[in-house]
Amino acid sequence: MATDLAAITQLLAAWRAGDPTAVNRLMPLVYGELRTIARQRRRGRGDHTLQTTALVHETYLKLSKQSHLMVHDRSHFFAVAAKAMRQITVDYARKRLSDKRGGGAAVEAIDDVDVPASETPSVIVALDAALEQLAQLDELLSRIVELRYFGGLSVEETAEVLKCSPRTVKRGWRKARALLHAELAASDGG
Repeated sequence: MATDLAAITQLLAAWRAGDPTAVNRLMPLVYGELRTIARQRRRGRGDHTLQTTALVHETYLKLSKQSHLMVHDRSHFFAVAAKAMRQITVDYARKRLSDKRGGGAAVEAIDDVDVPASETPSVIVALDAALEQLAQLDELLSRIVELRYFGGLSVEETAEVLKCSPRTVKRGWRKARALLHAELAASDGG
């Protein structure tokens, strides 16, 4: 484990410096943790949009396209991965909405994709818009939601990434959920 942490740190530094092979050497070391994050994102919900494997692979592709990723440490890397997972989830939801509206010709879909039962594409897109508004009000609350909801991080992991206490994360999580609920209810007309 300590060897992996040292290797991850070295590979992140190499990637930041522009080494094009660093990301390919890094991914086998972090793949399991990325799967865990994606699985936690779906745990306890039958309402997932993308299967775990598809979400992780899309995250890898998104991250690997960046030649100089400015990631400082392991925690920062997983925060960036959580943001990428959010973008992928929202982009997929937007695509599903446009397809439902007759928005395009046949497009090859990502493998292992499931349509959620209660987390419909419109809910994901509305949540993303509400998160953007929340970020204007309080960036920390928005980051907490992004890391916890889209990244699947625990309270403790979120606190580590944000360099704050777990108590601050818990308080922020409650406040953010209340604000988002109010925003989503207002935008839904209810």
